[in-house]
Amino acid sequence: MSTARDRILGRLREAQAAHASHDSVLSREPVAIPRNMIPPREHTTEQRIDQFVAAAESLGGFVHRVGGLGEAVEQIMTLLDGDTKALAWDDAQLPLDDLRGTLESLGVGIAAHADEEARVGITGVSAALAGTGSLVLESGTGRYRATSLLPDLHIALLSPEQILPDLDSWAEAQRGAGYSAFRDSSNTIIISGPSKTADIGHELVKGAHGPRELHILLLGA
Repeated sequence: MSTARDRILGRLREAQAAHASHDSVLSREPVAIPRNMIPPREHTTEQRIDQFVAAAESLGGFVHRVGGLGEAVEQIMTLLDGDTKALAWDDAQLPLDDLRGTLESLGVGIAAHADEEARVGITGVSAALAGTGSLVLESGTGRYRATSLLPDLHIALLSPEQILPDLDSWAEAQRGAGYSAFRDSSNTIIISGPSKTADIGHELVKGAHGPRELHILLLGA
């Protein structure tokens, strides 16, 4: 008479045998011609920017085209809407010179990087993907993970030259750089619009796992 232990071990052996029979499938040669997730397009820089803006806004994000530091700070102050503190990456990790000092001169302090009371977080980006309107952020020294995840409103500073055609282009760039986004960063995330879910009752809720609003400041475009 078989015991429960015998039955469990028997099932495990059957599962191992089934897995072994699939070895030939798992060892297939890679495809000769990989397919892009999104059909590649020949775009000028301006067309790629327009594609990114359209895709990002279709996801519920807001894109603001700003010039230099002055226009960027003016837009940031508008989004702060009277707040006297914000989370931010270190200045060395942002594409604006002395943003911290400029904000402090306007009465806005940079909070401790895990301050749960800060409503706004300001980051740079590692790349942007025109095909999907997504942002790629790598955490590390001076690039705090909580800055883009903890506040209700995320402000991302983006330079036009950081916009790549799609995820495949970013992956290819990572291959050439020795996969630095994974080897040298504590965390790499891809952000596509504000945080939202419709898991419960198919009712859309924003801010479920991150910011309710995403504002992208496109610098010099």
